[in-house]
Amino acid sequence: MKFNYKWVVALAATLLLAACGSDEEKSKKEEQAASENEGTPYTVTDDRGVEVTFDEVPETIISLQPSNTEILFELGVGDQIIGATEFDTYPEEAQKIERVSTSTVINAERILELDPDVVVAYTIGEEAQITQLEDAGLKVFVIASAATFDDVYSDIIQLSEVMGVEHKGEEIVADIKSQIKTVQEKTAAISTKKKAYYEVSPAPDLWTTGNSTFQQEIMDHANVENIFADQSSWISVAEEDVITRNPEIIITPATYMDNAVDEILGRTGWNKIQAVTDQAVYLVDGDVMSRPGPRIGEAVEIMAQSVYPELFK
Repeated sequence: MKFNYKWVVALAATLLLAACGSDEEKSKKEEQAASENEGTPYTVTDDRGVEVTFDEVPETIISLQPSNTEILFELGVGDQIIGATEFDTYPEEAQKIERVSTSTVINAERILELDPDVVVAYTIGEEAQITQLEDAGLKVFVIASAATFDDVYSDIIQLSEVMGVEHKGEEIVADIKSQIKTVQEKTAAISTKKKAYYEVSPAPDLWTTGNSTFQQEIMDHANVENIFADQSSWISVAEEDVITRNPEIIITPATYMDNAVDEILGRTGWNKIQAVTDQAVYLVDGDVMSRPGPRIGEAVEIMAQSVYPELFK
């Protein structure tokens, strides 16, 4: 049977246009619904379980955690942020936002002066600061620090609902999952995971990550074995522990140090470690690897590329 290729091309083009049209139609429907509901109160539940009601979509935002700032920019509303923390460095535009917090201590007086439509707070732990803002009449929406990728997806959806851009939130989550799936397809053929040591802070006070952490999630998605996965949370470890567990790969986010890789390679006694012998010590972007935000797909890719570079050539 012969195919009419002109007909096939035409059909493909029609289907592509239909798909694009479907997305455009969905966006238009959301815009129309937002327009029709303008001035109509709506409620979004934050991570305290508090139902926060908005009379209209916020126009001005203060963000008190870098990962939430990244999410807001990814949602396309970053230009509405009028206050952020000292550590909000990504994207580049975030560096121009006025600083109203050190990430642990807020400048409540300045936040009240700016009078934002919503404050996106980052933890349920700083209750006194949150109460202070709420008692002053500000609307506070709390996002607890994410411990898992599912938490990140939930944060993105929650903030998209607050800002009236639900379709964009769903799109971002789908894109992240697609990026991670691509990495996992490349690492699927690995029969034995490589053992990695993730050094959060350097000698003499070594800290690493165990299970029930965000970094463990990254390793799991990248098909990498964490040599300290048998322990929980953040762990202070002795050099002897690392040497005994003999990782094949060492990864460090210590970009604030001069020659962090050379420092690890030159440690006394560490020449017994396979990663040091093979010079398989890699410096990674600490912000990407630690922030539970829209770059988690990139974090998984960085981890997988560091441990299995041959799969990404």
